[in-house]
Amino acid sequence: MSLYDIPLHTLGGEPTSLAAYEGKAVLLVNVASKCGLTPQYSGLERLQQQYAERGFTVLGVPCNQFGGQEPGSAEEIQTFCSTTYGVSFPLLEKIDVNGSARHPLYTELTATPDATGEAGDITWNFEKFLLSPKGEVVGRFRPRTEPEAPELVAAIEAQLSA
Repeated sequence: MSLYDIPLHTLGGEPTSLAAYEGKAVLLVNVASKCGLTPQYSGLERLQQQYAERGFTVLGVPCNQFGGQEPGSAEEIQTFCSTTYGVSFPLLEKIDVNGSARHPLYTELTATPDATGEAGDITWNFEKFLLSPKGEVVGRFRPRTEPEAPELVAAIEAQLSA
């Protein structure tokens, strides 16, 4: 199954899919509003601002599976992200990324190994997956990798110049 074929919903509840981003490099990130890593929203927004015109977008995927750190409604999440961090990138609906109710998107993504060759479950909030403009997973970055870390920026730039 192509990642483009998996049905998704926007944070506002509208049907969508990754096909809407075909031709763009996409950084998919499971996000949370009440996590110690939440300040990563600032770096994610800077990436969005820096690379959007070159065919890139961050795509936030709220998840409440790690310490109940994303308890809010869709409206609360949107308000928090825009007022606290100035988030302009799209957000999807809140989903499960692990376990028996894992969303099909994350069934596909978690098969991808990280830089050390380790695949499997999402370990915490702010795990990042880089998709090529063709919708292929080309990188997996663990939660503590800052959005503007050299290895992540280099991976994004490689997709934008490919």
